[in-house]
Parts: sequence; structure tokens; C-alpha cells
Amino acid sequence: MASAPRELDRPAFYALRSGGWRDLVTLLHPPYTAWHLSYVAIGAAAAPHIYAGRLLAALGAFFLAVGVSAHALDELNGRPLGTKLTRATLIGLAAAGLVGAVAIGVAGAIIVSPLIIPLVLAGAVLVPAYNLELAGGRLHNDTWFALAWGGFPAFTGYFVGALTIRPAGLLVAAACCLLSAAQRQLSTPVRRLRRETTEVTGQQRLRDGTVIELTRASLSEPLEGALRTLWLALVVLAVALVAVRM
Repeated sequence: MASAPRELDRPAFYALRSGGWRDLVTLLHPPYTAWHLSYVAIGAAAAPHIYAGRLLAALGAFFLAVGVSAHALDELNGRPLGTKLTRATLIGLAAAGLVGAVAIGVAGAIIVSPLIIPLVLAGAVLVPAYNLELAGGRLHNDTWFALAWGGFPAFTGYFVGALTIRPAGLLVAAACCLLSAAQRQLSTPVRRLRRETTEVTGQQRLRDGTVIELTRASLSEPLEGALRTLWLALVVLAVALVAVRM
């Protein structure tokens, strides 16, 4: 049986070799963080007007909340990435990221509108509730992933610009929910192959008699290829939409 390439020994396709500064980069899940920040920008592009300052603040808040805090809590809860970061470091990153995100939200509520406060509170609850699997893990499932990391960033990006709820904002949020659901359907089996699977056996027989040996690599390659393409596509789309509207 063909052996899987060494890169499949890593917990994610974007994970660097464990240790030192590389653990901090891996912890950010760079492709997925960029993916979810793209939702914020896409939501902002759906608003009647784009305010550059508000968009940058929203991107900064979500980078701290999702890219730093949520991912630090996720690593604290089971070490899925296998980093060597200490528990104290992870707690410190999680706390600093969430406090920073809330601080940006509070500043926005003061400077822009208090209508933003419910979104700030929702984000402050979603990050620990999802990633620490609080409430018996009821919020840690595919549906809440799509809502929290797809629909919520998109709707927030829209609302900070519009300060009102219109069909365009809801439709964009719904579309981003569906995109996050697709991401989940691709990433879940890949994580299982990389982090939990020790061996794959079997064959795929085609109608013409061709026999394809099934391996971890052959099963993961199309899934990760789609994930790599999608995160880049979402970033490019977000930049293009904002550029058109500016």
C-alpha cells in the first residue's frame, strides 16, 4: 500500500512545523481567517455606502475575535493543531483577542451608533461558547459554525455600514452561511484523515477496469484542493466587491 506523503502528518494543510513562532502562525489558521474576514468585507459591500473606517474596524475586531481568540480557545480545548504553546500563552492570546475585539466594538458603539452593541455582545458570547463547547456543546455543530463564522461576520460587515436591516444584508449573510456550511463539509473529513486516521485500505474500480488504490492522500487531495481554491476565491471576491463600491 502506498504511503501518504509526509505533509499529511501535519494537522492541517497550512500548519507549519511545530515550535517557536511557527506555532503562532499555525494557530491563526491563515487561510480560514482570511476566508471569514472576507465575509465581513462582502457584507460591507452590500451596504448602501462603504465607510472605510468602519470596515477596517470591523475587520480588526473579527481578526482579533476569530483569528486570535477563537483559534486560541480551540487549541486550548484539545490541542487539535498539536502546537507547543503553553496553556498560559493560549489563555493570554484568547483573552487579549476577545478584549481587543470588544473594545473596538464598544468604540464603534460610541462613535458610530449604539445599535452596534447587540452585535458586540453576540460576538463576545459566541467565541467562548462555540470554541470551548459550553452548554454541553450545543453550540458546537455544523449549523452554529455556519451561523457564527459565516452569517454573523457578513451581517456585521453590512450592518456597521447600513445601521439598518434590509433584504440585501440578510441575503448576503445567508449566502455566507451556505459557504461556511460547504467549508465545513469539506474540512471535517480532511481533519479526520489528517488527525485521526492511521491507515486507509481499499480500491476504486472504474467501468473500464482501471483500479485506483485508495490512500489518505488520494482522499484528502480533492477536498483540500477545493478548500485552497475557495479561500483564495473569497478573498479575491471580497477585495473586488469593495474596490467596485469605493
